Amino acid sequence: MVEKKIEIKGVNPAEFFGINNVKFNHIKSFFPQLKISSRGNVVNYSGDIAQLGIFEDKVKLIIQYLKKFNSMTENNIDNLMDKEGKSILEEKDGDDVIVHGNSGIKVRARTLNQKKLVKAVYKNDMVFAVGPAGTGKTYTAVALAVRALKEKEVKRIILTRPAVEAGENLGFLPGDMKEKLDPYMMPLYDALRDMIPPEKLKDMIEFGVIEIAPLAFMRGRTLDKAFVILDEAQNATKMQMKMFLTRMGMSAKFIVTGDMSQVDLPRHQQSGLSYVIDLLKDTDGLEIIRLNQMDVIRHPLVKRIIDAFEKADDKDKAAKQNEKKDNK
Repeated sequence: MVEKKIEIKGVNPAEFFGINNVKFNHIKSFFPQLKISSRGNVVNYSGDIAQLGIFEDKVKLIIQYLKKFNSMTENNIDNLMDKEGKSILEEKDGDDVIVHGNSGIKVRARTLNQKKLVKAVYKNDMVFAVGPAGTGKTYTAVALAVRALKEKEVKRIILTRPAVEAGENLGFLPGDMKEKLDPYMMPLYDALRDMIPPEKLKDMIEFGVIEIAPLAFMRGRTLDKAFVILDEAQNATKMQMKMFLTRMGMSAKFIVTGDMSQVDLPRHQQSGLSYVIDLLKDTDGLEIIRLNQMDVIRHPLVKRIIDAFEKADDKDKAAKQNEKKDNK
């Protein structure tokens, strides 16, 4: 067994190791076949020589990242461990800033797949972004829409969602139609509030520069010179998806976002999003970006929760398949 060591120098060791070694332990989790320990600022590692080389390259990459950005999260580690992790360092400062928001906030693509989403939107007029909660699908899409509006690439932003939520019905909510719909559109409002000053946002909504409406309101329209986002598309039916996608005008950008693990349609009804992704996967002029747990930028627990649900789903599917075999 080969044994090696590497010194963590030129960076803040606390950022590399984390409180109670939480970041160091996260790094170690990517190399279960190696024996890895630390003493002071020195990391000792032993095991298969091929794995040792990969580990050493990744540690050097992390040190380079810390020298450039001074801080690091578990999410950053996930991205650096990806086979394309080196590309994070190759970009110039500011390359991944999509738009400057309120109070000097820089809204940027923070993960590899979010960056792929940004590039896909610049290159295509229609993009599908599919992935679990917390991967920044909606937020990144709204940022791209605001950027396009600020750059005068479009004249308006249209944000829409199917008015379908788990176990709820519009008729049971108090108030007029707008008041009934606003809770369903709140994630879209939240994203916009980060990027546009409140008074300006209010005026933009009042004058129709930004329109937030349920999917049913898109029927019969031609959406042109607009940046259009269909959010929570997993809750759209096949016919609704067809209706929406065929609203596209000559000078429009469409982003469709969804999470196939959170379908709230009746059990007998197929999600329109899963149907069109399979139907259109080889169509020229559109791109499908798949985000995953590595793109989750919420609390670290969110990743673990998503992983637990996915493992439970896989277990259920395996049990059902075995049950079918036994019944034959």
